Amino acid sequence: MSDNDHNLVIGRIDLLAKGVRRLTLTHPDGAELPAWTPGSHIDLHFSFGGMDFTRQYSLCGHTDDSRHWQVAVLHVPDGRGGSAYIHDNLCEGGTLRVAGPRNNFPLAPASNYLFVAGGIGITPMLPMIAEAEAKGADWRLIYCGRSADTMAFLDDVSGFGADRVVIQPSDTHGRVDLADLIAHADPATHIYCCGPESMLDAIEGGCADWPSTQVHMERFSKREDDLHQSSNPFEVEFARSGIAATVPADRSILEIAEEAGIDVESSCQEGVCGSCETAVLAGTPDHRDEVLTDDERAACKTMMICVSRACSGRLVLDV
Repeated sequence: MSDNDHNLVIGRIDLLAKGVRRLTLTHPDGAELPAWTPGSHIDLHFSFGGMDFTRQYSLCGHTDDSRHWQVAVLHVPDGRGGSAYIHDNLCEGGTLRVAGPRNNFPLAPASNYLFVAGGIGITPMLPMIAEAEAKGADWRLIYCGRSADTMAFLDDVSGFGADRVVIQPSDTHGRVDLADLIAHADPATHIYCCGPESMLDAIEGGCADWPSTQVHMERFSKREDDLHQSSNPFEVEFARSGIAATVPADRSILEIAEEAGIDVESSCQEGVCGSCETAVLAGTPDHRDEVLTDDERAACKTMMICVSRACSGRLVLDV
């Protein structure tokens, strides 16, 4: 187990809303947990049915609470099985292997924020709001969901007042006009959005003319359009391991590395968690992740090897 892994105790499980449970995790000896910043997530590792699972969840507690980590988990009946296992099998007093924290969605310094959350996307926003409040920044929250009974943390965010928080259950209030919302936002505003793909697409469309450094997205999964990109084979050299190989059109760099016995940290396999980020020593990556910024992509210094490929015929990686 690496220094980034922890065996933690499930100290408490709370039902926050229909289909949403919050896990409170503690060190078995009551020791302090690593510090984290708003936007951070952790990986939960577990096994069932003869398979190993890793799932990422945003930390939604208080950054100054060094002895507890909290995550909220939405039960997705037609998902990949991880949330169902967590809801149906985890109990208070049990243990979990947890990796992290890792932050691919950090809160940039700003005087004005617009937070847009859809459903369980409210979780990373809570510590961001707390930090914005602590620093005296202006902020607004737009919180959307299917119905009020499915929306976690309603009491927490409602306490800030209707002048700062808009709660929009679609079954009673319809859908929020995101384009109009953005059109009337202060140009200096930093927008943070986490939620379903349709919401993120609407925000991106409305912010097409905004500086990319002011629009921040966290996705639950890879964009639908990215799933159908064509691929060509290329050569990869794992510099530290002294291994070179061909990456076929239908396989990932990560798969080739693991097949060669190279130990690379990985988790989501979709380019959204950032755990497999690898330094690029030579060659030009074809970035297909949802983690790196435009500037980081242009620099070509790192890549997510679970999904990204090569624009050049050969890559040399520091692994």
